[in-house]
Amino acid sequence: MANIIQLTDFNAPELDVYARLSEAQLLNRFEPEKAMFIAESPKVIERALDAGCVPLSLLVEDRHITGEAAPIIARCGDIPVFTAPFDVLTQLTGFKLTRGLLCAMRRPPQPSVSDLLAGSRRVAVLENVMNPTNIGAIFRSAAALGMDAVLLTSGCSDPLYRRAIRVSMGTVFQVPWAYIDEAWPSAGMDTLRRAGFQSVAMALKEDSLSVKDPRLAAAKKLAVVLGTEGDGLSDGTIAACDYTVMIPMSHGVDSLNVAAASAVAFWELGNL
Repeated sequence: MANIIQLTDFNAPELDVYARLSEAQLLNRFEPEKAMFIAESPKVIERALDAGCVPLSLLVEDRHITGEAAPIIARCGDIPVFTAPFDVLTQLTGFKLTRGLLCAMRRPPQPSVSDLLAGSRRVAVLENVMNPTNIGAIFRSAAALGMDAVLLTSGCSDPLYRRAIRVSMGTVFQVPWAYIDEAWPSAGMDTLRRAGFQSVAMALKEDSLSVKDPRLAAAKKLAVVLGTEGDGLSDGTIAACDYTVMIPMSHGVDSLNVAAASAVAFWELGNL
């Protein structure tokens, strides 16, 4: 049975996890078993629940308790369901974007890189992509366009940041991902090679292959490597990859945003 708790004060301590804890505090690196994230909107929360994420509490606009939020509340058992009027909840930054429902959830354990690669044919590798909006958009493209998994270097933004989850529309719970713990690019590239992957550096180089080159589509296992906003991939990473690939452009445009480039690359090189 739902445990409904009415709130009237924005400063209520029950709202701390939603309103006042930073992303770093939610991540809780010193006690990872207590780490949390916030999922926003019914569709995103449903995808997190489908992936096995454990809910800790819900925050619901009062008018949605018997409406759009009802199926989610029913799935979450007897966890606290905090509710308040719209004028209280709109004091939370971005609440108007959530369709009236937030869920605090325990961070799930991540697979090892070796386990992730063992079941994959096409993976995306992100090098120091720091913008959560780009991370979320890349995951959405990876899910839609046939990528089996995503690997991230330590300089990347966390896929479970609120903005990344929201922009991804919950696909961060559908596409397996892991951080590359080995030194990058040297040891990380060796791990990819041992798993049977050829690697493609997406970079603006004159001697690049076209993204449409048939050798790429024919590769049994392929890792598509994308670089940070602005600077792109490091020279060391480009040199370590098997191929360098460029997306053809017109009208004097020299490059695409990394999220847009990922969609083009995944469409051409993914499993579809």
